Amino acid sequence: MALVRPFKAIRPASTLARMVAALPYDVMTSDEARKTIEGNPYSFLHVDKAEIDLPEDIDPYAPEVYQKARDNFMSMRQEGVFIQDASPCLYIYRLTMGKRSQTGLVACTSIDEYESGLIKKHELTRADKEQDRIRHVEALGAHTGPIFLAYRNRPEIEDIIFRWSGEKSPVYDFISKDGIGHSVWIINDDAVIARLKDLFLEIPNLYIADGHHRNASAVKVGLDYRKKNPDYDPEGEFNFYLSVLFPDSQLKIMDYNRLIKDLNGLEPSELLEALGEKFILEEAKEPKPREPHQFGLYMEGKWFRLQLKPQYVRHDDPVGALDVSLLQEHLLGPVLGISDPRTDKRIDFVGGIRGYNELEKRVDSGEMALAITLYPVSMEELMAIADAGAIMPPKSTWFEPKLRSGLFVHDLEI
Repeated sequence: MALVRPFKAIRPASTLARMVAALPYDVMTSDEARKTIEGNPYSFLHVDKAEIDLPEDIDPYAPEVYQKARDNFMSMRQEGVFIQDASPCLYIYRLTMGKRSQTGLVACTSIDEYESGLIKKHELTRADKEQDRIRHVEALGAHTGPIFLAYRNRPEIEDIIFRWSGEKSPVYDFISKDGIGHSVWIINDDAVIARLKDLFLEIPNLYIADGHHRNASAVKVGLDYRKKNPDYDPEGEFNFYLSVLFPDSQLKIMDYNRLIKDLNGLEPSELLEALGEKFILEEAKEPKPREPHQFGLYMEGKWFRLQLKPQYVRHDDPVGALDVSLLQEHLLGPVLGISDPRTDKRIDFVGGIRGYNELEKRVDSGEMALAITLYPVSMEELMAIADAGAIMPPKSTWFEPKLRSGLFVHDLEI
């Protein structure tokens, strides 16, 4: 079953939604965030990355940062930047990127279903990043960043959502600076809410697409509150967390590419010779891999296509068969000496939305020695790995478009 729960969203006044909505806190640096908010006192980055309103040398995990986040949020609520719905609702959130759109249901999901494994994950989390969001949630008494969840397509659910959005006027409808369209509808009809809840109860599992750290943090805040309050209300808001649920058929995973600082002591010609053992190499006119088990490599102003030889492709393990795993097993580890990409400072990761020019620029500048492009993971692969209880390698998936923070805030009422 998948429990979805309506809630009283704290959300922007309709005239300010475009200015409030912000990219997630973890897709930009503090310096990038400072530039982003110039001239915009309403950006939700003032809440999600509150260090931007403090001296530039401050530790982003200092207590003052979380206090500033709370102060900013409370001030924005008092000024009428945010309003709160009087009764629990569900919400529809549509994102449009070019000719493609994805439409999700905004609701609260259960910390118990996460704990029991009904809400499935595919990534490991880091304790320091979890602790950051735990402190943020505790400071605000609210969830501010929605978890991006997926479910296997269910036509009855999509029919209700598209019928409602087709017949009702959106409360928000704007295009953000990056060209992404954002439209939001409020579902405030008790019968429709009840029907959607019933339909989701027939869905066996939800899958975390993006937001593993936010999800884990929200759950730990709720569990900690239960521990401190043995007589807690099982229907209290702290038992649930903010999510947007999308059918898997509408989602697109982009490539997540690699940049390497050096050649591990090899000359370029020696590197290519070493790669010839397990890869078929040829110069390429384009950086984009055409199919799985194919990679692009950029070095010294040239693109190469690397095709992993068939005998090295694994089919017995859903994780081992991923291109990111094959890349680690046959190139990054044995050739370039990167044994743990999670911690090695010689590797960097670039989401496909930044384009191949970003890779070329950083190599041509001398900052990095080579770039490697990968074929994107599919939703089918992601869900198969989650169903197997397995974990994908770090930086395997990059979802676009990104959910905006600030359009929905879930008040924990604790």
